[in-house]
Amino acid sequence: MNTVQYDLSTLRADSDLACGAVATLKKGEGRSLKAGGQWIYDNEIADITGEFDNGAILAVHDFDGFFMGYGFINVNSRIRIRMLSRRAGTLITPAFLRERTQAAWDYRKDVIDTSSCRLIFGEADWLPGLTVDKFEDVLVVESLALGMDALKMIVLNALREILAADGITIRGIYERSDAKVRALEGMERYKGFIGAEFDTKVKIIENGVKYIVDVKDGQKTGFFLDQKNNRAAIATLCKGRKVLDCFTHTGSFGLNAACAGASSVLAVDASELGLHQAAENAALNGVEDIISFECADVFDLLPRLESEGESYDVVILDPPAFTKSRQATKNAIKGYREINIRGLRLTRNGGYFATCSCSHFMDQDLFTQTIREAARSAHKRLRQIEFRTQAPDHPILWGDSESYYLKFYIFQVMEER
Repeated sequence: MNTVQYDLSTLRADSDLACGAVATLKKGEGRSLKAGGQWIYDNEIADITGEFDNGAILAVHDFDGFFMGYGFINVNSRIRIRMLSRRAGTLITPAFLRERTQAAWDYRKDVIDTSSCRLIFGEADWLPGLTVDKFEDVLVVESLALGMDALKMIVLNALREILAADGITIRGIYERSDAKVRALEGMERYKGFIGAEFDTKVKIIENGVKYIVDVKDGQKTGFFLDQKNNRAAIATLCKGRKVLDCFTHTGSFGLNAACAGASSVLAVDASELGLHQAAENAALNGVEDIISFECADVFDLLPRLESEGESYDVVILDPPAFTKSRQATKNAIKGYREINIRGLRLTRNGGYFATCSCSHFMDQDLFTQTIREAARSAHKRLRQIEFRTQAPDHPILWGDSESYYLKFYIFQVMEER
C-alpha cells in the first residue's frame, strides 16, 4: 500500500486534505472515542469504503452512519485511526492545521513562560502523534504517527510564521523521531536537521537556572520541560538544607536546589553522559562547590547510604517510567515501593520528601497506594504539602487518559507522635 504524501508547493490554504474514504465502526465499539478519547483500534472497525493511501485522512462513521469526525489511518498500527476533528462540516485543510497551531501557541502564552516550553503536545492539542518543544530559538520535533509525518511540515511552517509574528525568529529545527514506538506504526526511527544545520548545544534559562540542552543526543527531545513548575516548588524548600537528588539526569532538580541556597546537594544518576552534562550545568551556574555528582544505580546506592548512617533534609525521587505497558505494572509497583521506602528512610524527621511517577499506566490511585505502603514499611508518617502534575504546557485533556502521566507529591516526613 502506498503512503500518503502532500505536495506543499501546490497546496492552497483551503485545499481539502481528506481522501474521501469512510471508516465505519462496529456496533457497540468506539467506547473510548465516545468518552473523549482520540484513538480507534483495529478491532473496532467494521469496514472502510473508498480508496485511500496509508496515513491518509478519512471520515469516521458510527455503525448507523452517524458522523464521528475525521482522522488519519495507519493499517500497520493497532491504533488504526487517530482523530483530528469531530466537527461535522469541518474540512481538514492547511488553514485548519494552522488554526490548531495558533491555538496551541496562544494557550502557552497564557499559562507558562514560553522562552523554553512544549509548544505542541500531541492529542492534547488535537494534533495527534506530534510533539514540538521550543528551547529558546530552536525547535525540536518528534513525530510518532504515520499520518502526522505527512502533515508535520505544514504544522512546522505555520509555527515558524506564527512565532515570527510575535517577534520570535527560529534559528533551526531538529527532528528527534527516534523513539522505539515508531516501529509499532511501521515507521523507521529517524533523527536529523530539518533545514539548515546549527549548533545543537542550546543554552536555556528555566526558573533562573542555566542549562545547556543537547537536542541531538540528550534523552527524548533533550530536556524534560514537564517538571518546570515542580522544580521551582522544590527549590523553595532547599535553602540551607542538605539535599539528595536521585535520577538527576542532567541535574535539573539538584541545580534548582543548589541555586536556591542548599548547603549541599548530592545528585545521582546511572548515566555518565547525563552526569557530564549536569557537571557542565553546575559550572554554568557557579554552584559546582555546592553540588556533587555520583554515577550509580539508585537502587544500589540508597541502601548503602542508609547503612552508612546518612540522612538528608530533602530527598527527591524523579525516576524514569518503570513501566510502559499495563502488563509490566506489577513489577513497576515493586520498584516504586522499594525506592520510596529507601528514600523515606534517608529523610530526617521533619525533612521533605518529593516523589513522582511519569508512567501513564501507574495512575494516581495506584501511585498513591504504593507511597502509602512504602511509608508504612519505612515506619514514617507523611504530611502532604502538595500534589502536582505536569506543567501546563503539557496539558491534561479530560477524556484522553494518555495525556495524564506525571504524578508528583511533596511531603513532610514525620515520625510517629
